[in-house]
Amino acid sequence: MICLEKVYLPAFGRAAHCPALPVEVFRRRLDAATARLDASAFDVLAVYADREHCANMAYLTGFDPRFEEALLLLDRRGNRLLMVGNENIGYLPDADLGFRVELFQEFSLLGQSREQSRPLRDVFGEFGIGSGARVGCAGWKSYQSRFVLPGAVPAGDAPTALDLPAYIVDVLRELCGDVSRVTNAAGMFTNLDDGLRVVNEPEQIARFEFAASVASDGVLEVLRHIRPGAAEDELERLMDGRGLPLSCHRMIGFGEKAQRGLASPSERRASLGDQFTTAFGVAGSLCARAGCVASGPDDLSDELRDFYPRFAANYFSVVAAWYGALRVGATAGDVFQAAESRRNPRLLDFALNPGHYLHLDEWLNSPFTTGSRSVLKSGSAVQADIIPVSRGPFCCSNVEDGVVLADESLRERLSRAYPDAWERISHRRSFMQEALGIRLDASVLPLGNTPGWLPPYVLSLEQAFVERP
Repeated sequence: MICLEKVYLPAFGRAAHCPALPVEVFRRRLDAATARLDASAFDVLAVYADREHCANMAYLTGFDPRFEEALLLLDRRGNRLLMVGNENIGYLPDADLGFRVELFQEFSLLGQSREQSRPLRDVFGEFGIGSGARVGCAGWKSYQSRFVLPGAVPAGDAPTALDLPAYIVDVLRELCGDVSRVTNAAGMFTNLDDGLRVVNEPEQIARFEFAASVASDGVLEVLRHIRPGAAEDELERLMDGRGLPLSCHRMIGFGEKAQRGLASPSERRASLGDQFTTAFGVAGSLCARAGCVASGPDDLSDELRDFYPRFAANYFSVVAAWYGALRVGATAGDVFQAAESRRNPRLLDFALNPGHYLHLDEWLNSPFTTGSRSVLKSGSAVQADIIPVSRGPFCCSNVEDGVVLADESLRERLSRAYPDAWERISHRRSFMQEALGIRLDASVLPLGNTPGWLPPYVLSLEQAFVERP
């Protein structure tokens, strides 16, 4: 049974600084990617990055291009070439990783100097890309053949559909001599079953825990300051990223604007009875909340006064079931079914998959679909991104936080290497189970400072949903 009760949200705290990733972590990742070349029958891996889509490159190198694009080439022999533009030549990965760096000025902004660069054919040819070579290209996504290939019927991946710039792909295909030898390798990082970024090291988990505390603290500050008359763009200042790169733009919306949930803050001010949404994402975490600018149902319109409490309570029931089914070794389809079994179809639908993997980018991939047999692995970072769509009058609710799944071995390594983070994680687990009544498997580790906490009326933050027998 879902109840609205007085709940004290503890101050879980956070690390003073974001834990560093040792260079050895990047060495292991680069070695793992190189080993995948043999398994995938690729001779060369080409990893492309721009400001919006830099997670694969940042995962391998710690480098995320600023203002420009970049390209990383790896081969089976362990050679590593990083191509950057004018501004990033002074912003490079740790030299101990052994990259050879090439200035390629077409990655630079328009109007800048381009007199010092070699043609792509020369750079690629010198790296060993030639006739008969097989090149795997990792951009952002993989694609399904029936949507992107003319006349294609199968629903499988379309290996020649790439999201690297055409001028790069054209040269690669010309040098290799066959379109079929230059194919999509994004799945090397994002595949549900064996993607390199699906499973995280303790060092990365510690950074995700810091990121989650930063994102959730920012959202919590916004919630504490929402009141009638508060302006979206004034509240945005409360989202302090502590220097972490954003994984998405900041979001705050009141009233009718809340229907455009992805919208950036504007000058719009909150009114009593408004719906609201807010989200804050930094690299490694996103936290979101949605609800009503109200103290209780009496502050809502006539059409919402009865519907919204039932809608929000059913949504929290879905979320509690999702958390209860989550564990290392569970199939994603079983987790989906647990959430679906609680959903009242007269009240709400799911906007997207109920949950997904997260990483430096907010959405890595999602196994949470009907009947999915994908097994949840130790080391996976998972987002409770369950967005309800009202089947009645417009209203919204959201309790979006991240967790990591960790088996006993990983939990022991994490607690030993990061005892302060482990104490915060343990405190969050206790809060979710004891205060909110949400069952958690031992392998579920909450990362943020608002774990599972959903106050439906933002003017009464002391009242939150709980699940009781």
